[in-house]
Amino acid sequence: MNYKLTNLPERSAKPRETGLTMVMDKGISVREAEDFVSVNGPYVDIIKLGFGTSYATPNLKEKLKVYKAAGIPFYFGGTLFEAFIYRDQFEDYLNLIDEFELEFVEVSDGCLEIEHQLKCDYINQLSQKSGLKVLSEVGSKDETKILAPYQWIELINKEIEAGSWKVIAEARESGNIGIYRASGEVRMGLVNEVLHQIDGAKLIWEAPQKQQQAWFIELSGANVNLGNIAVNDVIPLETLRLGLRGDTFFNFYKK
Repeated sequence: MNYKLTNLPERSAKPRETGLTMVMDKGISVREAEDFVSVNGPYVDIIKLGFGTSYATPNLKEKLKVYKAAGIPFYFGGTLFEAFIYRDQFEDYLNLIDEFELEFVEVSDGCLEIEHQLKCDYINQLSQKSGLKVLSEVGSKDETKILAPYQWIELINKEIEAGSWKVIAEARESGNIGIYRASGEVRMGLVNEVLHQIDGAKLIWEAPQKQQQAWFIELSGANVNLGNIAVNDVIPLETLRLGLRGDTFFNFYKK
C-alpha cells in the first residue's frame, strides 16, 4: 500500500480461500491484459474469459501467458462448457483443458438443461483431473426459471459433494437474474436462507454492480467471495472491501 491507514479490515492473503475476486474478461487485448495485471494483479484471484469469448478472441494464448506470468489462474466460462456438451464434444473439452493449461473449469447449466445427476457426474470426473479445480454454477439464465431457496440449497450441496471447489450463484454479467431481481436488487430472503444452511466460504456470489458488491460486503464482511467483476472495477471493489468508499465507509470502523 502507498501509505499507512489504521483500523482497516484484515484481508485474506493470496492464494485465497475466502475474499476471492473473480474477474470477467469479455475480450480485452494482450496489451490491455498487460496493463490490467500491472495495476490489479494483487487483488485478482481468478480470471474468467466469459461465455464463448475464448473461442473468438485473437492472440488468445499470448494473452493467457500474461495472466500466467502474473500468477493469476484463468478459465473459460461455463457457457462454453455447455456448448461443448450440447455438441457431444466432452472429450474435446478435456483436450481443451490440457491445451490451454487450465487450472479451473466451470460446470454450469444456465443455458442448457442438464439432468442434475449428469451435471454432478461431470463435476466429479473433472475434479479427479490432476491440478484442476471445479467451479460449478447454480441458477438459470432464463428469467422465467425461478428456483425456491430449498432447491438452491439442495443443488449447491450436491455439487459440493460431487467435487466442486466453490459453487457460483448465477447472476449473469448484467446482475439482473438468479440471485437478483430484474432491477438488480438482491433476493435477500434467498441469500439469507442459503447462508443459513451453507458455509459462505464455499460460495462465490456473482456481483457485477457496485450496490450488489456493497450489499454482500455489509452482509458477510470484507472477505466475501465475489465474481463477475468488470476489469475496471477491481480496485474500486477493493476499496469497498476496506471501507474506503462511501458505500461501506462505516462498516468496519466507527470512531
